[in-house]
Amino acid sequence: MSLLDQHRFHPRRFADNRFVYPVVSRRSQGVSIGVNLNPDKVCNFDCIYCQVDRRSPAETRFVELDQLMRELDDVIQLVVSGDLYQFPQFQSVPDHLRRLNDIAFSGDGEPTTYRNFDEIISRTAELKQRHGLSSTKLVLITNASMFHREVVQRGLAIMDANQGEIWAKLDAGTPEYFQLIERTPIPFQQILDNILLAAKVRPLVIQSLFLRLNDVPPDESEIDAYVQRLQDITAAGGRISLVQVYTVARPPAESFVSALSNAEVDHIVSRVRNEARLPAEPFYGR
Repeated sequence: MSLLDQHRFHPRRFADNRFVYPVVSRRSQGVSIGVNLNPDKVCNFDCIYCQVDRRSPAETRFVELDQLMRELDDVIQLVVSGDLYQFPQFQSVPDHLRRLNDIAFSGDGEPTTYRNFDEIISRTAELKQRHGLSSTKLVLITNASMFHREVVQRGLAIMDANQGEIWAKLDAGTPEYFQLIERTPIPFQQILDNILLAAKVRPLVIQSLFLRLNDVPPDESEIDAYVQRLQDITAAGGRISLVQVYTVARPPAESFVSALSNAEVDHIVSRVRNEARLPAEPFYGR
């Protein structure tokens, strides 16, 4: 499997596991161990670019925490020992990517909707320490919709003490475009408020996916508004360590969605760097 195919190959299943899966991540630049806290495929967003197949039934509805921890323990051992690269889908991973970069809470829905979010973060941090992986990051890939909940705030505090990194989604600058892309009853202002709430406590990575809609990229006024939202966050005391600007890399939910060109991604990155004065990285789809 080529490196490009590796970056596009993110199945939520590995071996006989139900909750834990290793991937080679283009943004992590290494192996990321994914933890799926939404095996029921239920999400509070319905993003038009999502690669999760929500038409087929879920194989399991509930997170069995003890089973999840056993799977995580096993996959950590596979990566650390190097035995992972004996599996056919990982044999072609180049040497410089054969490192465990992070344990990432992501999966088939919004991970912060998991009711025992603080407990799973705590147990994962303890397991990471038992393996001597003090420098390995815990990454939360999130739409920021639940940051106001106490159980989530407790989980984020545990991440802060254990090399945690929060990747918060911000794919729009206006409420209208937000609803068009994310298709959720959650107001755009709630997302903005939650990002600021969390960013006042610790620096966040902002992850922003832009796309072509019926082969049309977002217009410049939408990018204007998006850059302004970033400026609003930092002006209000929120800290942003990095903005990841990326586009569609795997088959999306809707056929009318396609990837931006590399030049279009670079244009947004340039505006973030020059106008919002924030570090930004491009991740291409083509």
